[in-house]
Amino acid sequence: MVDTVSNTASSNALATSGAASAASKQTPQEMQDRFLKLMVAQLSNQDPLNPMDNAELTTQMAQINTVTGIQQLNDSLKAMTSQFGTLQAMQGTSLIGRTAVVNGNTLGFDAEGDMAHGGVLLQGAADSVKVDVLGLTGQVLGSVDMGGLPAGQHRFDWDSAGIDRSLVGGFRVTATRSGEPVAANPLAMLRVESVGMVDGSIRLRTEGQMAYAYGDVLAFQ
Repeated sequence: MVDTVSNTASSNALATSGAASAASKQTPQEMQDRFLKLMVAQLSNQDPLNPMDNAELTTQMAQINTVTGIQQLNDSLKAMTSQFGTLQAMQGTSLIGRTAVVNGNTLGFDAEGDMAHGGVLLQGAADSVKVDVLGLTGQVLGSVDMGGLPAGQHRFDWDSAGIDRSLVGGFRVTATRSGEPVAANPLAMLRVESVGMVDGSIRLRTEGQMAYAYGDVLAFQ
């Protein structure tokens, strides 16, 4: 008789172990209900000569409460993440039509008209800053003399009238001070045409079908 009761208790213990592996797929309420049913079955079939002590019972109850609390916290975090993503997408739509400033030497063009524009980030003051607009094969299509400029970010405009935009390859910047070169980074200033969410992050698509992560943008104009 004692062996039969012991075997029953062992079977209940295995059932409890199996329930733990499936707990992650259950809601907190379902987990609590299942735990209570298993506990009642375990108490009903325990060995009367070796009953479960209060400490063991308390430990099991504390464990199910901990698992339930963690599951509820995860559900809350998932809901908050979803809401945050929706809010980001809504805020992102306000960027459509604005100009994104990113690292690169791609020229941006006005939606209407022949004006092209780009930017320069000077690491130091320069008494001469020149921009050469380049074709696809590296030939100079035009130039912009920006004169002397202080350190920092600056914009330039170039009149592309009479030149096929599809033949423009980019631009290069030459900056000097007292004949010595000054570090200058080219900046692309591109119109944002659409905004989307990719893997929970904002992605911008600009003119020319170029895509950038929100974190790649240095500024918006």
